[in-house]
Amino acid sequence: MKELTDRALDKVRRLGASYGDIRIVRRTNESLSTKNGKVEALESSTDEGFGIRVVADGAWGFASSLEITPEEIDRAAELAVRIAKASASIEHEPVKLAPAEPADGRFEWEIKKDPFEIPIEEKISLLLDADNIIRQTPEIKVSEASMQFWRTEQIFASTEGSYIEQVKTESGAGIEATAVSEGEVQKRSYPASFGGDFATAGYEFVEAWDLVGNAERVAKEAAQLLTAPQCPSDTRALILEGSMLALQVHESCGHPIELDRVFGTEASYAGTSFLTPEKLGNFKYGSDIVNIVADATIPGGLGSFFYDDEGVPAQCVDIIDEGVFVGYLTSRETAEKLGQRSSGAMRADGWNRIPLIRMTNINLMPGDWTLGEMIEDTKRGLYAGTVVSWSIDDMRLNFQFATEFAYDIEDGSLGKLFKNATYTGITYEFWGNCDAIAGEDEWHLWGIPNCGKGQPGQAAHVGHGVAPARFQNVRIGVVESQEESEE
Repeated sequence: MKELTDRALDKVRRLGASYGDIRIVRRTNESLSTKNGKVEALESSTDEGFGIRVVADGAWGFASSLEITPEEIDRAAELAVRIAKASASIEHEPVKLAPAEPADGRFEWEIKKDPFEIPIEEKISLLLDADNIIRQTPEIKVSEASMQFWRTEQIFASTEGSYIEQVKTESGAGIEATAVSEGEVQKRSYPASFGGDFATAGYEFVEAWDLVGNAERVAKEAAQLLTAPQCPSDTRALILEGSMLALQVHESCGHPIELDRVFGTEASYAGTSFLTPEKLGNFKYGSDIVNIVADATIPGGLGSFFYDDEGVPAQCVDIIDEGVFVGYLTSRETAEKLGQRSSGAMRADGWNRIPLIRMTNINLMPGDWTLGEMIEDTKRGLYAGTVVSWSIDDMRLNFQFATEFAYDIEDGSLGKLFKNATYTGITYEFWGNCDAIAGEDEWHLWGIPNCGKGQPGQAAHVGHGVAPARFQNVRIGVVESQEESEE
């Protein structure tokens, strides 16, 4: 492959590019799912190709192909430079890149059990066993179980001298139980909703969640929700379970710190950000106990890697320090505008997409409480968890989330189970009211494989390390209009 990458880089130089890089990517995917005792889907695919990105006359150009041949390398290199020069004919601010040291080497995350070597029959059997247990609860009308695996092999080379090979294997699984009765539908998921939990790991990660051992509990919890009362509507303390808090971090902390959103260069899919540059270093984002980092180096994280898609090394970057906003996720181009070096956050969803600024592992650092201590310390509150839905405005300020379950907290004890729980807030007020975070023993790095951004749309694999946390004065439940309250 080195001959092909050298060929591409020589070609773009000769055509007048001031910078060029090439990524050759091979991705293998396997997806399995069962539903109501039958195999719902079994998919296996391999995707391979290359993308060439250049700067010519101060503008970007990009071209790609699925044919990895010398002829296609030449064609794509010429096309990328032509696109860049055509783009440069439109008035624009010339592209400037923050410096990055050239890198060379091969890097691969270690796994214990290769998921692609585990027999299909063994995986299906595990899913069907869990599926069967879920359906033993009479109220369950839909039982689902799934697994997904990815292996990405990537070569990155640039005109600045980098040649980096990386291999990453990712695994994940989950189960869902849907209970139905007299027009009421309720669902419980494990270990998280929307397919479960995911990590940079092998099949051992799937086995560790013990889907079969948790299937009966999940089914009974879904059935219990059918007769549970509606979540009340008032203001009280809210304690969030881990997977729910992970999405809270994702939407209200992870997306606002993407510097391309801040500059408005990537806004179409999910909006921009209220975190404008004058806030850097002085904006009070949360309470003093809120510390958030973007850590692409942590083993097992779905947002972990060795080098990003600009050849910048993975880093652990402070984002919120004792409640103060101190850092962005950046690319070489956006970092240069702030007079900084890139934080190494550029990644592309495959060989035929340009890299964008994406979350790595955006982690809320652990505190010194336990979940039990938080509940015992709460006079009146709600303990809620597992994502049902989310909504947040295009500046990442006003949000509303719905959870699968919620328990009343009265005088330090868990009480009745509520259904259809929701909560709302404003990002910096919500995090400013965070007064307790559980410690390392309850901290878990959750994986989200479907973070959407860009046009054409790209799905990024990201992570969020969190432990349960408490927030004071949170509006919960559905707020009734005056007309509704008078009825």
